[in-house]
Amino acid sequence: MLAGYHKRMFSYRHAFHAGNHADVLKHTVLISAMNYLAQKDVGYTAIDTHSGPGLYKLDSPDAKQSGEAQEGLLALLRNKSKLAGPMAPALLAYRLVLDHFNPQGGVLHYPGSPFIAHHLLREQDKLKLFELHPTDIRTLVANVDALQAGRQTMVMNEDGFLGLPKYLPPTTRRGLVFIDPSYEIKLDYERVVVAVSTGLQRFATGTFVIWYPIIPRPQAHSLPRHLTNLARQSNRPWLHATLRIRSGAQRPEAITGDPVKRLGLVESGVVVINPPFNLHEELQAALPQMVLLMGQDNQAGFTLTTS
Repeated sequence: MLAGYHKRMFSYRHAFHAGNHADVLKHTVLISAMNYLAQKDVGYTAIDTHSGPGLYKLDSPDAKQSGEAQEGLLALLRNKSKLAGPMAPALLAYRLVLDHFNPQGGVLHYPGSPFIAHHLLREQDKLKLFELHPTDIRTLVANVDALQAGRQTMVMNEDGFLGLPKYLPPTTRRGLVFIDPSYEIKLDYERVVVAVSTGLQRFATGTFVIWYPIIPRPQAHSLPRHLTNLARQSNRPWLHATLRIRSGAQRPEAITGDPVKRLGLVESGVVVINPPFNLHEELQAALPQMVLLMGQDNQAGFTLTTS
């Protein structure tokens, strides 16, 4: 097994990034897609290829060190008075999930995709979780055990890219695949394309939600094109959304005295193959509000395209 194949086998720790603007985007899409699947009584299977520990505390040393939640989720909530009208339905659904994990109010606990998915499951639905990192898998298993999820949720200490095909297609022929690696190594981009290609061959009608960072790397810019081409080749509909919160240029920091400060991830995207029919409309309402509430300069913005 190659350690670099997984998002957390190197320095990447999602605890540093929990609740950032990328989480707001991808988790809003995930919730919308799962709520749509739940409109029919027939059960479905949700599969998360890169699960992480499942639950994060925004007052942890890692989260405080990065401060990314402050410019993501917490900015979304802090600045809501900027809205001229009500919050978009997709963002309200996102907030409703967060409230479930924070019954005392505020946002101290941030649910990762495994906990979001589990919360949205019905009795007839199933959840498959993959995690390879030795520390995160132990935490994920303990967290899922605390949920008393029983056989409804299965946790596997495996490479999600390799394990995905054996669960496709689900027995009910209804399902969602959530793919969210770190892309710390260039091979992740290629492996995402291979996983989606194989997935569409096995489960052409499944909903595939793929998140990716938009960074100065050729593979990051070509990935959405490869994914939408796969959808076209399979004659399946697709949707592509991006969110940018500020300029990505380096700038002097007069306050800290540092000559230059790297600004970290400022933009990311989500490609959805076989998107719910209402997802485009929901994101048309939600994305401008994300920009308004989390945007930091005139370079903030979004794109939304569909087949």
